[in-house]
Amino acid sequence: MLIVEFLNKYLFGLGIPILLIGAGIFYCVRLGFFHFLHPIKVIKSLGTQESGGGVSSFKAVMLALAGTLGVGNMVGVASAIALGGFGAVFWMWVSALVAMILKYAEIVLAMLYRKYDVNGRPYGAAMYYVRACFKGKLGVVLAGVFAVFCIFNAFTMGSMIQVNASANAMSGVFDTPPIAVGVIFALITLFATLRGCSGILSLTEKLVPFMTLGFTVLSLAVIVMRPNEALAAVGKIFSGAFNIQSGAAGVSGFLLSGAIRYGTMRGILSNEAGCGTAPAAHAVSSCREPARQGMWGIFEVFVDTILLCTMTAIVIIIGYDSTDPTGDFMMMTVDAYESVIGSAAGYFLAIAVLLFGLATVLCWAHYGAEGIGYFSRRKSVRNAFTVAYSLCVLLGAVISTDLLWEMADLSIGVMSAINISALLALSPEVARETEYYLHKR
Repeated sequence: MLIVEFLNKYLFGLGIPILLIGAGIFYCVRLGFFHFLHPIKVIKSLGTQESGGGVSSFKAVMLALAGTLGVGNMVGVASAIALGGFGAVFWMWVSALVAMILKYAEIVLAMLYRKYDVNGRPYGAAMYYVRACFKGKLGVVLAGVFAVFCIFNAFTMGSMIQVNASANAMSGVFDTPPIAVGVIFALITLFATLRGCSGILSLTEKLVPFMTLGFTVLSLAVIVMRPNEALAAVGKIFSGAFNIQSGAAGVSGFLLSGAIRYGTMRGILSNEAGCGTAPAAHAVSSCREPARQGMWGIFEVFVDTILLCTMTAIVIIIGYDSTDPTGDFMMMTVDAYESVIGSAAGYFLAIAVLLFGLATVLCWAHYGAEGIGYFSRRKSVRNAFTVAYSLCVLLGAVISTDLLWEMADLSIGVMSAINISALLALSPEVARETEYYLHKR
């Protein structure tokens, strides 16, 4: 536990923000800031569909969003504010603005290096371009390490943390026994995942748009009801962004501040840009143009962090005096919404968290299966993973997740370090695909 905390605070807590922001700035310059300068081109790229043997681009992005929307938007934002102060939200914005181009790049590479099964269906993940990037034994080792941590993260953040947050919300609002939520989640996950990617896609395609719209309406209702406090909340975010921890000085204190560490890491946990998970979702797309599919990655980060996480943060800051920042982060979020709208908000939010959590659990079942698939694509191996994953879902409803959050930070840190290194090395290929796509269009 102490080793994990040390690594998260001093290695990944310092190194990953620098690596993430530095790589994002590098890619922004390398690709000419096209996503900022030509937003219309990005938006137009989201409208067309092509047939290439896989699923539609929309279904692929709904699967990816299922993995990002959920605990990261509620528990992640609440924990970032409680542990890093209001200024942590600002660093979530920074990480999102520079990291959205990284998600674009990793999706482009996933499309370039994806594989096809015997039936002609595409599949892929970050491991394949990591192995191609680093030649020889180094590539084999790094790709294998990435796959192992992806599997481990599926068991922790992808399953147990998600169902724990959902169980806590249902218990706190409806007094539902946590084990009941665990059983329901485990059964749905088991049957959907045994059907393969198609079973997961059929559920996430329906869940994600519905729950995103509902959560947006609820959050906007709070902001509209308290406009002055909402503006004050934005001011607190900016004023707290540059507060240095007492006893720290200069650049080192700035980089080690709680706001940056928790803001950036929770931002990554929320939108997953740069950590290499989204490629497993987008690689199944039927799209034949890597750059066009990559545009959906920019859209994902915008919706997740710039839109939904910001609304959640503003509501939490508005109702902050009514919350317990040292207690359960899920109930901290629920209490903030209830302080403005009343108990009805708690009921709605508990159900929303349930659906968010279920969608994320299903998505991470796919990510974990792709990690397993990197080592063996035998059906018996995949089924064994599915059973083990479903058991972890059940276990997550009744255990403490304090250590799991630390382990999730560690896993994301390792995956991000490997993935971003590959993105930087393969930047010429991304630049070439981007130039071709934009010039052709």
